[in-house]
Parts: sequence; structure tokens; C-alpha cells
Amino acid sequence: MDITLQKAVELGVAAIQPVATERSVVKLKDERAQRRVEHWQNLVIAACEQCGRNRVPQVAAVLSLPEWLAQVAMPGPPDEARLLLSPGAAQSLRELVPAARTTLLVGPEGGLSPVETQLAHSRGFKSVRLGPRILRTETAALAALSAIQALWGDF
Repeated sequence: MDITLQKAVELGVAAIQPVATERSVVKLKDERAQRRVEHWQNLVIAACEQCGRNRVPQVAAVLSLPEWLAQVAMPGPPDEARLLLSPGAAQSLRELVPAARTTLLVGPEGGLSPVETQLAHSRGFKSVRLGPRILRTETAALAALSAIQALWGDF
């Protein structure tokens, strides 16, 4: 998670929402979760200093995926793409119309459960694939951010 956050900041993310899913390996609760979020926020600040960013992305408190999705506005803004990375998706990132704003949902190792995937779809997320390979979650997030920048421009 540390490397993913550091590199995501370098690639220009605006905000970070850690989510706990059914298949999450690490289970963070209460004080331990709060300490991790503080650690991640400090890491984000250091990444901003390293790459010259003057806007520090906020690292939100860890939420369960259903809790977070319940907060996602419906319908979403017309200029927003809500993307769920899924190696089995029919549509590739390259086939999408560029959006001014992108919310990217990356699941844990093993992906989201079918129930979680359906819940994300009900909140306007579209499943997309990056290519023929199944990537580790930390690789998938960074590859998607890089691909979005290459295809749609810096955000």
C-alpha cells in the first residue's frame, strides 16, 4: 500500500479512499486503522514534497466497500468516469471516452466478490480491463493511472 500511495501521488491522484472488502487480506480496525491512515497521510505529504506537488491529496479513513459506495453520489457528475478494474471485463480502458474526472476502484488480490461487483455497478462503476494479464492489485492501480494519463492526458 505504501508504494502504491506514493506512486499514485506522483501520478497526480486527487484523493485516496482506502476500502475494506470481503477478500481484503489485511483487516484494519479502530486505533490500528487510524494509525495506518496517519502513516499513509504522512507518506502522501512526503511524496508531494518529492515530486513538487502543492496540493496534498487527502487519505480518508478506512471504510468498508458498502459504506463508501453508499456515499457515492447518484447519479454521478456527467464528466466523471467511474471505473472498476476487472481482468475479465468486456471493455478495455482504451475503448472508453475520456472523462474530465475519474474515480478508480481497484479491488484486493482475488478481486471483488460478485456481490461487491454488483454493488459497484449499481453505483455507476463500469468494469474495464487493462489488457490480457492479471496484475497484482498494487500494479493494477499504478498501471491504470499511467494508462489514463497516456490516453486522456494529465488530470
